[in-house]
Amino acid sequence: MVRQISSLPFALGFSTVCAAVLATGASLGPAAARPLVPAERRYIPYDDVLPACDDPAVFERIQGRFHDREAEFWNTGLDILGFGKVAEIGYKTNGLDYIPRRYCTARAYLNDEKSHQVSYSINEDLGIIGFGFGVEWCVDGLDRNDAYAPNCKMARP
Repeated sequence: MVRQISSLPFALGFSTVCAAVLATGASLGPAAARPLVPAERRYIPYDDVLPACDDPAVFERIQGRFHDREAEFWNTGLDILGFGKVAEIGYKTNGLDYIPRRYCTARAYLNDEKSHQVSYSINEDLGIIGFGFGVEWCVDGLDRNDAYAPNCKMARP
């Protein structure tokens, strides 16, 4: 003989318990919060070694990727000729337990004789397949697909 067990009593019991917890304002306490372990002390730790904001390797990546995007996708012929007014605007601002990031801003001088603010972050171990540093960047006024909208604000801390 096959007997079908209804889950209705369990569902009613579980929902009653949930309602009681919510009604009393009870919380699960500090044991339910995730532990904050600094990124450098994880099982597989981060080194906390990032290039400076004005490192030539960082600028080369931004210039190269900007050239590729403008030439191949937008077909504008724009290139970044150089950078100036470099400043760090944040370091590990997301928290000590997140991937180490250095947030920077600079002035990019383009071949159309205009300059634009560039907001970028240098991220540890986010290079190609997790090796080396990665760079995320946004050129103010040229974020045509609004990836970091509004006005590259999402590329900053």
